Amino acid sequence: MARAASLLPRYLLLLAQEHLEFRLPEITSLLSLYGGQFSSEQEIRVNSPFWILNIPSEEMARGLMKRTVCAKSVFELWGHGRSAGELYASLRSYPMDKMLPYLQSDSTYKVHIHTFNKTLTQAQKIQKIDALEFLPFKGKVNLKNPEHIFWILEDYGMDPNKVPEEPLHLYFGRWVHGQRELIESYSVKKRHFIGNTSMDACLSFIMANHGRVKPNDVVYDPFVGTGGLLISSAHFGAYVCGADIDYNTIHGLGKASRKNQKWRGPDENIRANLRQYGLEKYYLDALVSDSSRPVWRKGMLFDAIITDPPYGIREATRRTASQKEAVKSAERSTENHIFVSSNYHLSDIFFDLLKFAAEYLVMGGRLVYWLPIYRPEYTEDIIPRHPCLRLISNCEQMLSSHTSRRLITMEKVKEFKDQEQDSYLSDGQYLPYRGHNSFREKYFSGVTKRIAKEEKDNQK
Repeated sequence: MARAASLLPRYLLLLAQEHLEFRLPEITSLLSLYGGQFSSEQEIRVNSPFWILNIPSEEMARGLMKRTVCAKSVFELWGHGRSAGELYASLRSYPMDKMLPYLQSDSTYKVHIHTFNKTLTQAQKIQKIDALEFLPFKGKVNLKNPEHIFWILEDYGMDPNKVPEEPLHLYFGRWVHGQRELIESYSVKKRHFIGNTSMDACLSFIMANHGRVKPNDVVYDPFVGTGGLLISSAHFGAYVCGADIDYNTIHGLGKASRKNQKWRGPDENIRANLRQYGLEKYYLDALVSDSSRPVWRKGMLFDAIITDPPYGIREATRRTASQKEAVKSAERSTENHIFVSSNYHLSDIFFDLLKFAAEYLVMGGRLVYWLPIYRPEYTEDIIPRHPCLRLISNCEQMLSSHTSRRLITMEKVKEFKDQEQDSYLSDGQYLPYRGHNSFREKYFSGVTKRIAKEEKDNQK
């Protein structure tokens, strides 16, 4: 296996220094789609912006770059080392037949220098470029619009207070592809239809990548809201659908969430959002439905379930109530378009979500969702589990000093059977779930303490 990997072409990935915890699961998920893997030559430095990959072809490397939002560029790696001497020796041993197509006399090129954690003078840059004169460049230099761009990349470590004189790692390669336009072009600020909790575009694409969404998949969001998570999956060619208990949100009615706008317009809805990006052909539909009472026929229907359940902070956690509760509250039914609703505890939301994923995901399908956490009490034991689902990754995004949310990715590895649907969770195992029920109180307790502290500090 290791020998087969060593025969694959080597590529260098230059990563963005944001959402650090999300990078490894995203790239690993995409490599599994494109048949690549991490190079056996390197130790994965999780926070480093430089990772070496083995990928079968340049076409696949380009495919990976068209999807990732955690990386900036990918390069065909010609050489690397821990010193300039090692780098030059590595370059001299790189097969000449792989270099020559990009060094022809009728081509144009330029050499770009990128340093991490250090700034070089122009004279230092020129000196480093001149040191590569042993490479058989035959083309003409064109700094504005070259056919081929070569990069020298130098890593000076992660500590800005202890920058070494010489780089810790050096790389040289041919630039293959780079893109960060996805985030800007799908910015929520430009979106036609938004809600109070519309997902940031970058995180939405990360979720779709963690879910390994691919063309012709069917992706479902049981808490669809304004459909922000459907957009990223549809961009990758998946057919998308969702459900939500809120009639007004599904139909684009009621008060607007956008500043300086009182009511939603006539064409503010999920379908219009996908139409805005030319993705309407991938939109199946959205249902007014209670996620605690699935309306779907039995069977494995979805390739991925990607969702952001309500935490009870800016969006209420609700479900339809029992017949007894319905009789008491029948007068409210016309106002809310829901016969009656009752509280839906966070513990029940996650319990139902995992059970739904275990039953309705195809084998190998993935569940990707956000789990709110009160950080002082966090342990891995509170991550919801199911015997049909294997935990793939668990990444934290800070919300405040005492709260965060974790992006949980799980994969279906065992077929669901009706008789097992509730037996996997004993009373003892259910206790960690119940801790999530007080997240709202803990969240606002922390906010109240912070405000009181700020007021006290201002009085000094």
